[in-house]
Amino acid sequence: MTRYAAFLRGVNVGGVNLKMAAVAQALEAAGFANVKTILASGNVLLDSRAGTAAVRKKAEKALRDEFGYDAWVLAYPLDTIAEISAAYPFEREVEGHHSYVTFVSDGDVLRELAALAGQPGPDEKISPGSGVLYWQVPRSATLASAVGKTMGKKRYKSSTTTRNLRTLDKVLRG
Repeated sequence: MTRYAAFLRGVNVGGVNLKMAAVAQALEAAGFANVKTILASGNVLLDSRAGTAAVRKKAEKALRDEFGYDAWVLAYPLDTIAEISAAYPFEREVEGHHSYVTFVSDGDVLRELAALAGQPGPDEKISPGSGVLYWQVPRSATLASAVGKTMGKKRYKSSTTTRNLRTLDKVLRG
């Protein structure tokens, strides 16, 4: 049995409001074990014998069926999350900045986002990683930054989700 972190994209922002207890119940009903939600922003720990792609597909179907919204889930074994967090290439805590990891499940999308590293906004740092984009941005410039403007496009919805490092630390502590 593998412990996974499942990240739900766009939950409790932009009109998709879900109670995490109901999310946990829906995922348990779908057959996942030891389901635990972290914060109210769509972070779920769960156990499954299935592979990563199957976990993602099954979780998306369960959420779509239960809540009737266009659910997008990115799932990773918990040890992979630990490796991604440990590989963060910038100083983790910088006053006045957010430190983010954007998880990307589509290689073409990751290449597009990685190209932004050559044209960051003011005081923005961007670096591609293994299946992720590392990103640091001034707090006041998140939406106006190179990554922020790009991530708002609809075509990235199904294959990306962003979490700050503090959230990843909470997920890893379970």
